[in-house]
Amino acid sequence: MADPWKEKIICMIQCPRCGSSLKADDKRILSVYDHEPICMKCKSEEEKRPDYEEYSKKMIGQCLIDVEMAQSDPGGYCYHHFYPYKC
Repeated sequence: MADPWKEKIICMIQCPRCGSSLKADDKRILSVYDHEPICMKCKSEEEKRPDYEEYSKKMIGQCLIDVEMAQSDPGGYCYHHFYPYKC
């Protein structure tokens, strides 16, 4: 689980959701809906969805179970759904 998501979030130069370009010092974060990296503007929009709170609680619980079963939380996979990553 660590390699694909980490590669995507580190190398992301454009938000796949809105298309905005990202510089190395721009923050990016993993979506709680599809686990894809997104820009902070898209994260703000995601947080406005009526099902966000419920969905994010379920996602983090399942995420922790999944990564613990696999190999602990490699490099902050669950963490980066809620805290931005900067190159």
